[in-house]
Amino acid sequence: MSSPLLREIEAVHVSGQGFRSQVKEVAIAIGSRIGSYDVTGTLGAGGMGEVYRARDTKLHREVALKVLPDAFALDLDRIARFQREAQVLASLNHPNIAAIHGLEESSGAHALILELVEGPTLADRLVHGPIPLDEALPIARQIADALEAAHEHGVIHRDLKPANIKLRPDGTVKVLDFGLAKLTSPAEAGHYTHDASPTITTPAMTGVGVILGTAAYMSPEQAKGRTADKRSDIWAFGCVLYEMLTGTRAFAGEDVSDTLAFVLTKEPDWRALPETTPHPIARLLRRALHKDRKRRLSDIADARLEIDDADKEGPLTAANRSHGTTSMRERLSWAIALVLALAVGGLAFQVATSPTGESAPELRVDIVTPAGPDPSSFALSPDGRWLVYVGQSDGSSKLWLRSLTELTARVLPGTDGALQPFWSPDNRSIGFFANGKLKRIDIASGMPRTLADAAPGFGGAWSDDGLIVFASTSTTPLFRISANGGEPTPVTKLDPPRQANHLYPVFLPGSRDFLFYARGNAEGEGIYLGSLDSSATTRLIAADRPPAAYISPGWLLYMQQGALMAQRLNLNARRLEGNSIAVTDSVVRSAAVSGAYAPAAFTASLAGMIAYQAGGEVQTQLTWFNRSGQQIATLGAPDDMDLSNPELSPDDQQVAFRRTIEGNPDVFVLIGARMIRRTFGSELDQYAVWSPDGSHSRL
Repeated sequence: MSSPLLREIEAVHVSGQGFRSQVKEVAIAIGSRIGSYDVTGTLGAGGMGEVYRARDTKLHREVALKVLPDAFALDLDRIARFQREAQVLASLNHPNIAAIHGLEESSGAHALILELVEGPTLADRLVHGPIPLDEALPIARQIADALEAAHEHGVIHRDLKPANIKLRPDGTVKVLDFGLAKLTSPAEAGHYTHDASPTITTPAMTGVGVILGTAAYMSPEQAKGRTADKRSDIWAFGCVLYEMLTGTRAFAGEDVSDTLAFVLTKEPDWRALPETTPHPIARLLRRALHKDRKRRLSDIADARLEIDDADKEGPLTAANRSHGTTSMRERLSWAIALVLALAVGGLAFQVATSPTGESAPELRVDIVTPAGPDPSSFALSPDGRWLVYVGQSDGSSKLWLRSLTELTARVLPGTDGALQPFWSPDNRSIGFFANGKLKRIDIASGMPRTLADAAPGFGGAWSDDGLIVFASTSTTPLFRISANGGEPTPVTKLDPPRQANHLYPVFLPGSRDFLFYARGNAEGEGIYLGSLDSSATTRLIAADRPPAAYISPGWLLYMQQGALMAQRLNLNARRLEGNSIAVTDSVVRSAAVSGAYAPAAFTASLAGMIAYQAGGEVQTQLTWFNRSGQQIATLGAPDDMDLSNPELSPDDQQVAFRRTIEGNPDVFVLIGARMIRRTFGSELDQYAVWSPDGSHSRL
């Protein structure tokens, strides 16, 4: 038995099998007249109205009459909703939206006088199967144009589906049926309340939990009975585009309840997309069908741009199509060959030079991922075939695994709270940190195991001979442990004040040597080379922040002055050689790790691919909160110099904090809007403490 929540949609709207009308019989006789319109035929019927073909006897043109069914002719709420639809259509004037000519009331009948659009609906066309790409994209572009025009006028359709889209013989697309639309001011187009809806006019329908729309094309927020905004139309647009390309619905259940459950819990079968689907279209679909509307495509105009870009970029199977520039290949003589975008800013994968020494072309592919707590928590497998990343699932951060040859990812069970994943050399297992523990999960069995305490954990690496080196805290050296568990033992030794900690190790291929990052003063901070066979370490180069990475044959990757750099590493001589090369200056750093320990969001595979999340530097803002957690004010201006370890003076008028400039951490004091530097040496200066009277601070 369906719930009361679903009865409105089951009775009035589409249940997955086309229109299902409450009013079975035709109420208007053919040959009758409504006002000055002679009814000449029937076009369709639904719970929101019956549609007829008619002849305008005054202007001598063919029109469509949408007539309120007799069953609702005395229902003031239905009449009000009907009139609101007329107001919505009257506010729009666009070649891809069916126009309204007027509103007629005659002999108790209420009718909208609409543009008569000849041709089949998109639903009629889809009966014959998927639509070829060169036909589907022009249709999608015109639908996007129609929605953009509606959204600009503050109109949300809320019931976009193939049955409401007409295909004229001349190729023009018309969006129909704004019976469930919401009309607000354009300024409110991104956020609405129920009161703004022209289709919700009774107390029974304005309560929380009311569903309006069509199940198979309904956004998750609509399925939950929440307010809809223009992102709900974008979701429906994604469903329609997916169906055009695949011939199947993105979310199809046997009944309304099953369909809504799929909308809320399932992902579309991305493998059903044709192999010739261009990258921008695959990217568009994933962004349009993101269940979290905060991460969904925010404007339909962006969808139109992606469709335009599809004419310029290759299909999914043509992953080696070049659109890099000659200057880029000349600047990077070691040859970047693949670029992929992940999450907010973008991940880039780049492969090494071909055996002939020629530069491979640069490529771009987008991967849209769930929101996660840490943008730096992702890792390429050593063979470059897999990507593991941290994303939200069921209210918790978990590991997601995706093959780079597929369009879908899966959650690894038992990885709740996961951060900072790293791979085993055989690509079969993944190490990670979660809830103060170092853990591993074997992909085939899916069974996670706890190996050691590690609170909170600052990176790990897995050697060819079955050992894991990891950083447990921000004040310790690196430890080693068997990949099967055991008692951790130190593998490096700190050298204070040059080194305050050792973080984010990375093993070199086929070796017991590993790279790691040391935080310390200006003389000690940087990328080091260590070994399982000795506690002696070699400083390779100064670096702004962790991590480091290695690409065969012989390239070290590191961060310097905010840019991702590459330089040749001579392992025999244990030193860098030649000039450094700037890979990109747009790598973000983690927002989940504070201050100078925040790693840059990049990783690399031994197969020669680099992945980084593109974007600007994360800025820090000192902010006042009250005891209930509400933000009440900010201190100073946003800063990108690693503000951390704030300490208030006893009178709450000053705050001391650590600020890192060019790799050198010093203590600053903020008095009002004025920032004063208190330390200037090369030592690691942090953790200020105020005197009781607030007259001075000390380290």
